[in-house]
Amino acid sequence: MHSEKGLSVYIFSKILIALIIFIHPFLALSQNDTLKTIDLQEIGIRGFKELSPVTSLQERTFLIPIGGRKTEVIRISDLPANIAEKTGRQIFAQIPGAFVYDMDGPGNQVNLSVRGLDPHRSWEFNVRQNNIIINTDIYGYPASHYSMPMEAVERIELVRGTGALQYGQQFGGMLNYVLKSPDTTRNFGFENMTTFGSFGLFSSFNAIGGRVGKWTYYGYYQNRTSNGYRDHARSDSDAQHFSLTFAANEDLSIKAEISRSTYLYQSPGPLSDQMFRENPRQASRFRNFYSPEIWVPALTLDYRVGPNTHIQWISSIIYGKRGDIAFPGNALAIDNIRPETNSFAPRNVAIHYYNSRTSELRMLHEYKLGKIKNDLSISSRYFNNINDRNQRGRGSSNTFFDLSVDGNFENELTLHSRSLAFAIENQIYIKDNFTVSPGLRYENGRSDLTGSIAYLEERQVPQEILYDFLTLGVHGQWFNDKGVRIFGGISQANRPVLFQDLVPGDPFARIAEGLQHSLGYNTEVGIENRKHKYLQYNLTFFRTFIGNRIGNLIDVEAGQTFVTKSNIGDSQTDGIELWLNGVLYNDSKAKISIFNASSYMDGRYVAGTLRSGSENVSIVGNRIESVPEWIIRTGLTIELGRFKSLLQHQYVSETFADPLNTIIPSPDGAVGSVPEYHIFDWNSSFSLSEKYVLRFGVNNLLNRQYFIKRPTMYPGAGIWPSDGRSVVVSVNVKI
Repeated sequence: MHSEKGLSVYIFSKILIALIIFIHPFLALSQNDTLKTIDLQEIGIRGFKELSPVTSLQERTFLIPIGGRKTEVIRISDLPANIAEKTGRQIFAQIPGAFVYDMDGPGNQVNLSVRGLDPHRSWEFNVRQNNIIINTDIYGYPASHYSMPMEAVERIELVRGTGALQYGQQFGGMLNYVLKSPDTTRNFGFENMTTFGSFGLFSSFNAIGGRVGKWTYYGYYQNRTSNGYRDHARSDSDAQHFSLTFAANEDLSIKAEISRSTYLYQSPGPLSDQMFRENPRQASRFRNFYSPEIWVPALTLDYRVGPNTHIQWISSIIYGKRGDIAFPGNALAIDNIRPETNSFAPRNVAIHYYNSRTSELRMLHEYKLGKIKNDLSISSRYFNNINDRNQRGRGSSNTFFDLSVDGNFENELTLHSRSLAFAIENQIYIKDNFTVSPGLRYENGRSDLTGSIAYLEERQVPQEILYDFLTLGVHGQWFNDKGVRIFGGISQANRPVLFQDLVPGDPFARIAEGLQHSLGYNTEVGIENRKHKYLQYNLTFFRTFIGNRIGNLIDVEAGQTFVTKSNIGDSQTDGIELWLNGVLYNDSKAKISIFNASSYMDGRYVAGTLRSGSENVSIVGNRIESVPEWIIRTGLTIELGRFKSLLQHQYVSETFADPLNTIIPSPDGAVGSVPEYHIFDWNSSFSLSEKYVLRFGVNNLLNRQYFIKRPTMYPGAGIWPSDGRSVVVSVNVKI
C-alpha cells in the first residue's frame, strides 16, 4: 500500500485500543452481577425459512413513510454468494434490472445501476451506510469512493427512484448498506471470516461486539489481497469500523461511529477487440495505479419525544483523498522504455481531496385527522463540501505507486458546494389498507469553481453553478391480509452538473454558457406478494425520463472548430421488472426452490443531437449506452439439512458503448457493441453448527470470456474484461 497507510492504520488502532480500554471496566463490572444464574438445557430446533432472502421495507423506515414505493431488502447472511469479492451479480441476483459493472475482480467497488442509469460507482443512487450518506460529493462527484467489506453488511436496503424525495433527488433512489449489529445478550462476541481463492485471493474479516449495561459496541478490521484475474491487476485493501452506542433510556440513544476504507489497485488498462480475442487476461498497462482512502466519522442522535413523535439527527463527514497514476493513451499506446532516455515515460498524476460535511434532521409524527390516521415526515439536510482536484501532474518514470510530481500540477481546482434542502411527506391512511402519500422537496445551493487550468486564461476558470430545485411526488398503495400489495407513484428527480462537466479537456474544448442540470422523473406501478408460503412475486412497470442530458457538440466559430460540453437532448427508459420465488418441494429434510429476476428495458433517446466526428447528428431513436434490453437471472437452490447449494445463471443482452450506437468496434476498442453473455455461478454452504459455517463457490463456472462495458472515459477507453472461472472457499466462525 502507499506510504500513508501505516500512519492511518496506526491512528485507527490507537482509537480502537482507547475505546476497548474504556469499555473494559464495564465488562469487569458486569461479571460481578449479583443476579442468580440459572443454567437452561439447550434445545435444538431445525427447520427451513419459507421466505426468500429478499423482502421489502416496512411502511415506515428510518422515520420516512415508504408506502407506495418499490423497495427491496437483501439479507446478506442468507445469501450463498461470493461476498469477499463483492460479486454483484450474486449479491443483487434477485433484484430485477440490477446492472452490475464488475471491472475489477477483487471487488474494490460496487458499480450498480437500475432502470437505464449509469453504474459507475453507484453514483446514480443516494448511497448510505447505516443511513449515513457516503456519496463523496453530491454536487461535484456523487460517486461512492468509500467501500465497506460485504462481510460486515447485515442487509442492503434499496428504494427505487420514486423514493427520491426524502433522500435526495437522484434518479436511482436510495441504496443503504446496514452493518451488522452485536449480540446484545452478551458482553463480548467475536466473528472471523477467512476466504481463500483463485488468483492469490486472501481475505480476513474480524469483528468484535457486545453490550455492557447501557453501552453497545461493534468494530471490525478487514484485509483483502488478490493478484487479479488479469496480468498486473493486483489489489490490496483494508477497512476498519468502530461504533459505540449509549442508550440513556428507552427513548434516547446516542451513537458515535467511525469508518475507513482504502485500497491500492494496479490497473491493467483497457484492451482492443483484437487483444481481447488473443488473450483477455493480458494487460496494456503495468504502471497504472489507483488508490482512494476515505474516512467517515458520524454522530447519530435518536430521540422518541412521545408515543407519536420520533426525531433523528445525523451529522457526518466524508474526508480523504484518491490518487491516480497513469500512462496516458488508449489500448494501442505501448508503455515501453524510451531508447533516448533508457527509462519509461513520465506518468500523469492526479490527486483529489474530499471534505464533505453533512447534517440531516428528520422527524416522524403520527397523528389523526378526524378518524383518518396520518404519518407526517419532515426532514432537512445541510451540506458544505470542498472538493480539491490537482490534475495533470508530471509524475515519475517509476513502475510502482508514487504520487510525487515534478513541479506543479497543470490543473489546480477547487469546487466548493453548499446546499440546504427541506422535504415533507404525509402518508394518509384512507383506510387501514389503503394509503396515499403526497410530498415535496425543495433544495437550494450553489457551487463555486476556482483555481487554474493550464490551457485557459485565469478569467475563464471561475464559475458559479446555482441549484434551485422544487420536486414533487405522490405515491399510493393497497394491500390485504394475504400479502398482496398494489403500489404506484411518480416523483421528479434531477442529475446536477458535475465537476467534470465544468473542466474543458483541452484547448479546443469549451463549456456551453447556461449549461443546465438534467431534470426528469420516475414513475412506477406494480403488484407483489412477498409473504405467500410457496410463491412470492413482484411485477412492476416503470418509466425513467431524463431531460437535458449532457454531452459533446461541435461548434464552429471564426473558422475554428471546438468541442462544446452542452445539453444534448432527452432520454426515456420504459421497462418491466419481474421477480418470482417459488418453492418446488419442502419437507422436514429437504427443500428445493427456484427464483427468476428478469427485466426488459427499452431505453432510447427521444430528442437530441450529438457530435459525430466533425459534425452533429441526430440521436433520436438510438438506444441509451450501456442499457441492456434484457437482464435475466435464474437460480435453483437445494437445501438438505445443514447443506445449501445454489446454481445461478445470468443473461445480459447486447448493449452499445456510445449514444451513436456504433456497431463496428474502433481499432482501440473504445466504441462498438458489447456482445450478449451468459454466466453460470455455483455457490454452496455447510453449517457445521451455529458457530461454524463453510462456504464454497465457483464463479463463472463455464469460464466465459466476456466484458460488460466499453467506458469512454475513466478508467480508460476500451475493453475491460471481466473475470474468468475462479474458486472461492470461506470459513466463518462466530464465538
